[in-house]
Amino acid sequence: MAIAALSCCFRPAVLSADETAASATATTGAADQDLPLKGKGLYAHYCSHCHGFNMINPGTVTFDLRRFPHDQKDRFVFSVTNGKNGRMPPWGGVLNRDDIDALWAYVLTEGRM
Repeated sequence: MAIAALSCCFRPAVLSADETAASATATTGAADQDLPLKGKGLYAHYCSHCHGFNMINPGTVTFDLRRFPHDQKDRFVFSVTNGKNGRMPPWGGVLNRDDIDALWAYVLTEGRM
């Protein structure tokens, strides 16, 4: 009964993109503090020509990555690794898991860095 009473008082915090990215880098350790920055560079090289510079695109042909659900990293990794619907090429042979993790850290910023 006491647990039920307390559970109504504790709700998950809704974080901004900056707070989410900061949280992601804080939990990965000091060595990965520059992960979103690395991801931004990888994004500019591999992704921006389809998804738009700083993730700004009309969202009509390619997915607007600023709207990618922050709780679906596995979906992101799968799509980047294996491609998507025959329109997005598979990047698993080009990008390693660390690169994809860096891209994810950048996606969490919604292009605001």
